[in-house]
Amino acid sequence: MTEAKDIAAMPFEQAMKALEEIVARLEKGDIGLEDSIAAYERGEALKKRCEELLRQAETRIEKIRLGADGKPAGTAPLDVE
Repeated sequence: MTEAKDIAAMPFEQAMKALEEIVARLEKGDIGLEDSIAAYERGEALKKRCEELLRQAETRIEKIRLGADGKPAGTAPLDVE
């Protein structure tokens, strides 16, 4: 599996954990320049994956509509801007 396909198949939690590990390695500063660049590029791909999954989750969330009596009257899609 190529790296792009690998990232594209990751669930949110796995992508976030991998991103956190990359950030920790970069902050520690004990990797060489080329490895830092590769880690940064992978981190960017992981960040995009997390953002994509969050956008998908937001569109699936529904808000509860209340009737005139204040009781739940159904659901409506989340307002997406």
